[in-house]
Amino acid sequence: MLSLSPYQAWSMWAVATLFYAYQYVLRVLPNVIREELLVHFNTNALEFGQFAGLYYLSYSLMHIPLAIWLDRKNPKYIIPLCILATVAGIVPLLISDTIAAANIGRFIMGIGSSGAILGVFKVIRLGFPESHFNRMLGLSVTVGLVGALYGGLPVRTLLETTHWQDIVLYFCWIGSFLAVLAYVVIPSKYKPIISTHNIMDDIIQVLKNKNVLMVCICAGLMLGPLEGFADVWGAGFLQSVYQIAPAKAAGISSLMFLGMLFGAPGLTYMADYLKAHIKIIIGAALFMGTVFVTMLYGFGSPEMLSVLFTAVGVACAYQIIAIYVASTYVRERHVSITTALANMIIMTFGYFFHTVIGIMMGDHQSGGNFSHEQYQYGLSIIPICLFIAAIGFMIQLKRNKA
Repeated sequence: MLSLSPYQAWSMWAVATLFYAYQYVLRVLPNVIREELLVHFNTNALEFGQFAGLYYLSYSLMHIPLAIWLDRKNPKYIIPLCILATVAGIVPLLISDTIAAANIGRFIMGIGSSGAILGVFKVIRLGFPESHFNRMLGLSVTVGLVGALYGGLPVRTLLETTHWQDIVLYFCWIGSFLAVLAYVVIPSKYKPIISTHNIMDDIIQVLKNKNVLMVCICAGLMLGPLEGFADVWGAGFLQSVYQIAPAKAAGISSLMFLGMLFGAPGLTYMADYLKAHIKIIIGAALFMGTVFVTMLYGFGSPEMLSVLFTAVGVACAYQIIAIYVASTYVRERHVSITTALANMIIMTFGYFFHTVIGIMMGDHQSGGNFSHEQYQYGLSIIPICLFIAAIGFMIQLKRNKA
């Protein structure tokens, strides 16, 4: 912790948290402007799925390097650079009509966005006592999820009067201003952290742990509802299968993030109180799988879907519990690296879901639209993986009792 005034500490936290919210808006943007992007790039579902999924690939891979750099270099420089990388990731949408350029941009955006949550971790520890960490992190996550909500209905509504590229340009200016603000607000004084441990040895030790890998892989298989559906494919599915207007469809799919706001504290508290962490995760997987099976075949009104999607968002907080469970299988000195690796492995499944959904949906039809049969077939991978994950966690629970 640095010796900072309350104003400096809160200003630094506010900028890092705004970056976290900003990258969340950009993460879900393809869900909102999906049809416009399909037409602009003249691409198919597979290519669009890979475009969306590349974010999660680079986001995950950069966790460990960025965590090291934030310890060893001054965040005053690292965080603004991450913001600029995120901005650079959306520039190809303005200057190119090739999907290859968009893919490069999406990959760069994932690299920059990885610095958002890691930057929040860092500035909280620099500006506040360790006893305030969970409280401040909870506030940051709340603001970030509000950003995800505003990547849905409000942006879709704005699209009715504003060209989508103009909206992307606005986000470029907002991000550039945020990068300058971060450089100004984050203090220059910083004492680098030099670890005496060989981090590669620690990583290898964690990756050799079969229990950690089992938990992470099963948790990754549960990522489909939030990172596969809500992020990209949800609004289009609701328009095609339920004939819901674009703005309302974007708003309904974004309700998963609203549910996550309640699930993050509520589900984790329940798991701690009942001391039934894996059982809670199994319940979440079975519940989400059942909802998706029902929803995929057109059962339910828009009002009922709003309730169900909010409830699914609550269940999506399983990820926090899963990361904690993974950390219980290692020694204390490996807890931090296990947490980072667990989040990295789980988030990598975002690329898996977008790619597989794209493959299963096949070619797009005229105007960038998909049939309801294509959506049903492509998105069926989500409940399949949820039920597989539930079985995997049941096996893990049995192992724990053995």
